[in-house]
Amino acid sequence: MLSRVAESLYWMSRYLERAEDMTRIIAVTFQASLDAPTANEAQSWARVISTIGDHTQFAAAFDKYNAATVTEFLTRHPANPNTIFACIQRARENARAVREQISREMWEQVNRLYHLVRGADLQAVVRNPYDFFSEVRNGSHLFQGVTDATMTHGEGWYFIQVGKYLERADKTARILDVQYNAIVDESGLDAILADTVQWVALLRSCSAFEPYRRSHSELHAWRVADFLLLDRAFPRSVLFCLEQTRRALALISGHPLERPGNAAERALGRLYADLTYLDLRDALGNLHGYLDELIPRLAHLGDAITQSYFTITALPPAPSTDRYRATQQQQQQ
Repeated sequence: MLSRVAESLYWMSRYLERAEDMTRIIAVTFQASLDAPTANEAQSWARVISTIGDHTQFAAAFDKYNAATVTEFLTRHPANPNTIFACIQRARENARAVREQISREMWEQVNRLYHLVRGADLQAVVRNPYDFFSEVRNGSHLFQGVTDATMTHGEGWYFIQVGKYLERADKTARILDVQYNAIVDESGLDAILADTVQWVALLRSCSAFEPYRRSHSELHAWRVADFLLLDRAFPRSVLFCLEQTRRALALISGHPLERPGNAAERALGRLYADLTYLDLRDALGNLHGYLDELIPRLAHLGDAITQSYFTITALPPAPSTDRYRATQQQQQQ
């Protein structure tokens, strides 16, 4: 497969996952503010921007954090290059570049999703973001289902899985980093958490509330962190996402899991092993510090994938011996 094709498939998948994750975070925060309005509403919306990582651009466009400003900024605002609309637009452009590699149904779905966001009334979205963002999430889920059902599960499909799961791992780690520490700082780390609404919102930001409750009957802080970081069956936990990424890269390269063959596989193997053997009690002592190291490692992994699969490396120059230079002069004459 050509590297440009693989890169387009990878980024198409990452951008769609990124847009879906942003819509979920906004919708959950909006719903939580309706369920339990507090004096800390501005802090809740500031944490949304912290999760995405766009404080500088937001501060240049707005002077306060609330549902209206954050929703507008993350949905479609000229000062923000990473809006939901921009992500879906880039996903569509990447899909357009590889039309011959994806199914007709995949193209139709990403195109339909693009026009849904492009034609949305921004003011109506700001007033009631929940319904609109539900449509975007459903559109993203439909695209994933169509992809699995209509695309050959070969190299191209594996690159789509790598993009999806790597972006998902990054967002889960960021949500846990920002929300977990903020809630613990406000309410204290009790045996059973008192501020239920905020912890439910944290889990729902990762689509994890119902899966968590099927495994655990009570909301304990350490169990929430363990579930989102290390659960091997939940499809949005960081460890699960890294496992799927690891398997996809191994199938692309043809190297066995125990013998990684390039820089990306080695970086992923080290990160996966560190999480596999992590003693959560050590991380909980300073979870922010741990996640502050994990998130850059996920970014480094993305860079390693780019270097290993997408960047075209020029051939090294031939040795400049006297005989070589003489031959070149003869050819020029």
